Amino acid sequence: MSSVNTSGISLKITGGRLFDGQGAEQENTALLIRDGRIAAVGEAAARETADETISAENSVITPGFVDLCCNLREPGNGQKGNIASETLAAAHGGFTTVCASPETSPVNDSSAVTHLIRDGAASRSPIRVLPIGAITRGLEGDLLSDMAGLASAGCVAVGNGSRGVRNARILRRCMAYAQTFGLTVMFSPENQALAADGYAHDGLVTSRLGLLGIPEVAETAAVMEMLLLAEETGARLHLSQLSCGRSVEMLADARSRGIAVTADVAMHQLVFTEDALAGFDSRFHVRPPLRGESDRKALIAGVREGIIDAIVSQHQPHDTAAKQAPMAATEPGLSSIESVLSLGLELVEMNELALPDLIRALTTGPASVLGRTARLAEGETADICLFDPDAFWTPNSKTLVSAGRHAPVTDRELPGVIRLTLSEGRKAWSQAAIGSCHTD
Repeated sequence: MSSVNTSGISLKITGGRLFDGQGAEQENTALLIRDGRIAAVGEAAARETADETISAENSVITPGFVDLCCNLREPGNGQKGNIASETLAAAHGGFTTVCASPETSPVNDSSAVTHLIRDGAASRSPIRVLPIGAITRGLEGDLLSDMAGLASAGCVAVGNGSRGVRNARILRRCMAYAQTFGLTVMFSPENQALAADGYAHDGLVTSRLGLLGIPEVAETAAVMEMLLLAEETGARLHLSQLSCGRSVEMLADARSRGIAVTADVAMHQLVFTEDALAGFDSRFHVRPPLRGESDRKALIAGVREGIIDAIVSQHQPHDTAAKQAPMAATEPGLSSIESVLSLGLELVEMNELALPDLIRALTTGPASVLGRTARLAEGETADICLFDPDAFWTPNSKTLVSAGRHAPVTDRELPGVIRLTLSEGRKAWSQAAIGSCHTD
């Protein structure tokens, strides 16, 4: 495994299939990168010479993936990971841009913490890191944060991380205040009173295992409240990490009424259900919890139909001790950013999701939420992912890069090997094989 940063050289990628992120596919004659940008595409690129030429035979070329929810664990507890380890893991997963969650220690609720994150990323990250600021001080849901200072320091949005805002009056003030600064508010919707002390979906599995459940209405009630407040305040609302089919219905209805709202879903919500907890597997203690099969299918339909704009990793690396306890005492979250593409390709293989839809939800969809573009066109920034969809790798202690080893799938072959990740034309990740990688 390697992370290689090269600048000042030109690079040409030949062969392969090129997806522009909008659903269009074409055979790649050539793609020329120079000075961090795409200098030419197609025959014009083929005629040019370059310092290095890479063959993309049997591979797919896409814009670099964009993650709207990633926990980098810095500043904070270094044993769970840091900017260097988790951004390299992101590059291994094909991501060239990650939005850093405000759930750091200390919480990113001031310009000083934002600058700390940006400085760390500038010196130790192979990819782009965009901080998200805390919408309330300490993420405690009581006092508004200095949103003006956060915006000027470089935060691209403000949010509550995985914590709810208990008081609707404060939530309304948060949205109104964010709207005055043109900041998108990213909320993970959860009614804390209804969720109470639960840690799994309130369904058949929790009843059978004796676990404390979180009902779907804990999310849907919060979604409805946030949509109504966004409609009143005019705030740009992004609903983060939806888990319920009913939430998708309310999202579609809100858009039909002209409310400026976008949404995302974590990849593990599209792949797994509450049944993953049947063996008391603490890896799947996640928040929001894994729901039922009908919710999973509704979320996939939301992605397929473009109602849900983006698929996120919701990457939350933990040290081993954090996941080795009775489930109620474990910390929620999966170390997931390295397996997002592979799990998505399994959905494609099962005909639940088309490859263009998967790529759109990992590239142009999340980029548009941030007011950015993700295109493979002349003049665009050379953020590029090159992967072999027919090659396989096995996540394990030797192949995973993240400090968190609790991946959703371990010691099982997964499709989709990242061959190359370019961030602004520099090699953020490059390798010929991962562990026991092979091609069918």
